[in-house]
Amino acid sequence: MFIWRNANKVYNQIFSRGHHKLAAYFFGGDALERYKLTIDNDKKFFSLLDETALNFSACNLKEIIITPAINLWEITLFTDKNFDQQNLRTAEEFLRKQYSAQIEIKRELLNSDEYVPAEKKSPAKKKVSAQTSHSKKIPDVITKIGDITEDSGQVTIIGETGKSGKVYNFEAKLREFKNGTIGVSFYVTDDTDGIICKKFFKGDKKSDAQPFADQLKGGTLVKISAAAKYDEYAKETVLLVNSLETLEKNSERVDTAEVKRVELHVHTQMSAMDAVIPVEKLIKTAADWGWNAVAITDHGVIQAFPNAAQTADKLAKAGKPIKIIYGMEGYLVGDDFKQKFANHVIILAKNKIGLANLYKLISISQIKYMYYRPRIPKKLLSDLRDGLIIGSACEAGELIRAIVAGKDDAELESIANFYDYLEIQPIHNNDFLIRSEDFPNITTDEDLRNINRKVAALAKKLGKPLVATTDAHFLNPEDSICRAVLMASKGYADADNQPPLYLRTTEEMFTEFDYLDKATAYEAIVTNPNKIADAVEFLKPIPDGLYSPQVPGAEEEIRETSYAKARKLYGKNLPPLVEARLEQELKPIIGHGFAGLYLIAQRLVKKSNDDGYLVGSRGSVGSSFVATLTGITEVNPLPPHYRCPKCQYSKFFTAGEVGCGYDLENKNCPVCGHPLIKDGHDIPFAVFLGFDGDKVPDIDLNFSGEYQSTAHKYTEVLFGKHNVYRAGTISTVAEKTSFGLVKKFYEERGQKKHSAFIAKIAAGCQGVKRTTGQHPAGIMVVPRDMDIHYFTPIQYPADNKDASTTTTHFDYHSISSRLVKLDILGHVDPTMIRMLENLTHRDPKTIPLDDKPTLSLFNSTSALGLTPQQIGTKSGTFGLPEFRTGFTRNMIDDTHPDCFSDLVRISGFSHGTDVWLGNAQDLIKQGTCTLKNAISARDDIMMYLIHHGVDALKSFKTMEAVRKGKGIKSDVVDDLKAHDVPDWYIDSCQKIKYLFPRAHATAYVMMAYRIAYCKVHYPLAYYAAYFSKRTEEFDANEIIKGQQHIKKKLDELEDLANERKLDDKEDNCLADYQVVYEYFLRGFTFERANLYESAAEDFIIKKNSLLMSLSSIDGVSEAMAKNIVAARRDGKFSSIDDLKNRAGINKVGVAALKSHGCLNDLQETNQITLF
Repeated sequence: MFIWRNANKVYNQIFSRGHHKLAAYFFGGDALERYKLTIDNDKKFFSLLDETALNFSACNLKEIIITPAINLWEITLFTDKNFDQQNLRTAEEFLRKQYSAQIEIKRELLNSDEYVPAEKKSPAKKKVSAQTSHSKKIPDVITKIGDITEDSGQVTIIGETGKSGKVYNFEAKLREFKNGTIGVSFYVTDDTDGIICKKFFKGDKKSDAQPFADQLKGGTLVKISAAAKYDEYAKETVLLVNSLETLEKNSERVDTAEVKRVELHVHTQMSAMDAVIPVEKLIKTAADWGWNAVAITDHGVIQAFPNAAQTADKLAKAGKPIKIIYGMEGYLVGDDFKQKFANHVIILAKNKIGLANLYKLISISQIKYMYYRPRIPKKLLSDLRDGLIIGSACEAGELIRAIVAGKDDAELESIANFYDYLEIQPIHNNDFLIRSEDFPNITTDEDLRNINRKVAALAKKLGKPLVATTDAHFLNPEDSICRAVLMASKGYADADNQPPLYLRTTEEMFTEFDYLDKATAYEAIVTNPNKIADAVEFLKPIPDGLYSPQVPGAEEEIRETSYAKARKLYGKNLPPLVEARLEQELKPIIGHGFAGLYLIAQRLVKKSNDDGYLVGSRGSVGSSFVATLTGITEVNPLPPHYRCPKCQYSKFFTAGEVGCGYDLENKNCPVCGHPLIKDGHDIPFAVFLGFDGDKVPDIDLNFSGEYQSTAHKYTEVLFGKHNVYRAGTISTVAEKTSFGLVKKFYEERGQKKHSAFIAKIAAGCQGVKRTTGQHPAGIMVVPRDMDIHYFTPIQYPADNKDASTTTTHFDYHSISSRLVKLDILGHVDPTMIRMLENLTHRDPKTIPLDDKPTLSLFNSTSALGLTPQQIGTKSGTFGLPEFRTGFTRNMIDDTHPDCFSDLVRISGFSHGTDVWLGNAQDLIKQGTCTLKNAISARDDIMMYLIHHGVDALKSFKTMEAVRKGKGIKSDVVDDLKAHDVPDWYIDSCQKIKYLFPRAHATAYVMMAYRIAYCKVHYPLAYYAAYFSKRTEEFDANEIIKGQQHIKKKLDELEDLANERKLDDKEDNCLADYQVVYEYFLRGFTFERANLYESAAEDFIIKKNSLLMSLSSIDGVSEAMAKNIVAARRDGKFSSIDDLKNRAGINKVGVAALKSHGCLNDLQETNQITLF
């Protein structure tokens, strides 16, 4: 019934490999009869025994033949309809009877002269360790992961373990089950697919689980013997690991030539969606290969230069100097820059003049000649040719296009004469010419070789250097899949036909050009590229040092202003603490040339304040007392203190006994009896400018969103229009996007790939440039006596020639330590404060920041006149910046803040990473610490350690390490313990990934507290400001339906929130509806928007209600609303047609106004009907 049809094939394979006695035993005589037990044509079982035979010398027969055979049958055949229990039992009985005899055969064979080891089929890889089961020999017949199914049975695979990224994590995980078993699951990928692997440890083997997992660090090469099985939990086929070995990866390609080449045509990840080579990896590879230089020639841009320079500097310090040749592959056109095709051209900077000219070419092509791509007119290139080396480029270059087009020699010579060197590339770079119907005269590889021969002949005749390049777009041949994914995402039909655009070694290039005579090939590959490289100077694409804008007299003005304000606050004879802090800051500010920056920021803030808008500080600028005295920030970083505004008495608290000055009791001056002012937040200056005061200051300011554009324009007044540029950004393919591109790539080809494999390919696509943009607030300032091109070219954001701003070509991060960057952000809080001031007629700076009713909002709802049951929350912080989300309200419930500094701590918690959840929250709940001494902001660490007697510099360095997520080193831990720093504090530090600056949190809370004050004391003004400036999903047509309707909608949204099913729009709706419902509960109502009375954007207070704005109607944009307000100044609208014509309202806007009842009194048209 069951006949093994492959028996003869197996016999022949085993016999031919030298296993003569084994073949005779298994298949001699009546062997076929004895193996009728096996399944008809069972390929999997055949593979198992074939594998066993090939590896017979190193295998234990019991482990390799009997046990796997039974396991295989149990896994794959037990449920087979054609295989019953009796067959299985018979097979098992037979195999077990053979065990003793097989052992003897093995021993005999191992000592036999007939035995010849089989040739291994796996790649030659050095074994580093063998673990798990732990010393078993793993069969060498390798199965590709992409071929594995749930019916595959025992397999051997070789692949890399999964890696983790910011979004996806495919590294090994341990899990303990209820029965005590420990499972280790991990992912392995090869070049075909990925798969989950699992290993279970029981009993006395449980201690092996962690060491097993530890060896599986992401990217480790492993060889695994395992059984394939469908996993109900994972809902896919997995491998149950029997044995595992870690292997040493094959060494990277090396350049072994005695005299090595130089590559003059390479594309990095900055060639948008076209190349995948990280510039750091390119330069490191070139240095490892022993090259003297390498060029960077991205398409139309030079945005890889800064990272290239940094990498080269690091290599030079490590003893591997390499010259970077800074260049570009440009788009060359004639007089008509909008001609259909632009020719590629290689432009290399030879010296400083050439680098400056290259930068100018970039700017002009980006600003003046942008047409799909930044184009360079040939005349412009000729005019700026000084210091540049021009190459003829690839098949898209002017010369090779002319050769392919069949131009005569005279024209070819005329074209070639423009270039400093002529370029040839491996013929298979241009295989598409053979495939394309557009080139009927190019049909064979020989035709491609003839093109290169023609270029070589022209070079020889004209005395031009011939240079062989690779036009590399990926580093290694196997990386081509990454470029295929990118090109497929752009819609290229031939994305799968990737040319071999990888970086080649010297020997690989000689192989490519073996059809040229040896002398010509050597010149093109080695001699000429090196001559060009030698002619290029070592260049710096960005100058060293900071170039601050010089403001005449800034040093004197900053010093005089600071001292004058300090004496006004603290008296003519300054307290020693104040004077010491002032000098501690002024010395580095003036000494390092930062006075001008301070003065600029001061003038920007003063301009905004004079125009009626408060400015909030961001970042750590509030750590600077000079910034406080000059009016840049409201945050006072001195220790908590009292000061008398009348007689300048002061008293400081320097031992950390109080969180901030606002927490102090209200007292009268002991000298003159005047009420004392409370201030001070105990923030070290080192947080802002570093311990030595030499860190470039980053002054970030929150201007009103309504005022931001005015502030930006004012920088042009301060510095000059051609000295301020928006900070450029570069958007790259992120991890999640990359994963989606790869997934889609395979899905479109009908291939289902495992997530781990997708992530592996996606990693090669990450970091590739997609587009450019601009920082929402960043302004780069160039000193008046300098040209922007000394630092960077300029361009339009996203290559949009209609953009109203120009940006730096380099990403602003790469030049932020060379040019001053002003962060002039638009923020809603200053806008709300301005509206509240207009409505309440109260200066926001006079609002007390220790008001008890306001503070009660953070513990109860009583100040609102509501109960927690009515409002659905224990605190009254709906709608308050920093404290309105469910996350921060839960913090409030856990911590019960009772003073201003507690609120600052909560703000710090909410903006940090791994600071609250799994850290401070647990410590507070366990009673290990309190809100007041838990770590919430970076400054906490430095001040806490100083108060414990730790050296100030060590305290600073510890703070810096922790706030960056680097933890604390063991030797520092020992020192902290010696100063009685508790273990819980050190453990908390070790968990933190990012810490917010206290100055930033303080500035945020000051704004929030003022708004909260108005919520308590000026409720209608608060709600008018909130609904006018803060809401994102306020829908007038929904809100007007009343309190019960809103309550129903709110309940629905909260149910979704509890199930974590809210999208962004619904989340914003929830936040808005919470405030709307609270508004109703407090006894207030809304009036419908009115065509003639409503404002465009702002809600208007009318007795005990608010008149809705026109833009609060869903479907009426802000622009439409403003147009209506402007048009109604000329009189009432006679009809809907009149409204549409005068206000420019479209059909959607008209329908929205109708649905809200705004147009009830208007007829459709002015036409009069006679009948």
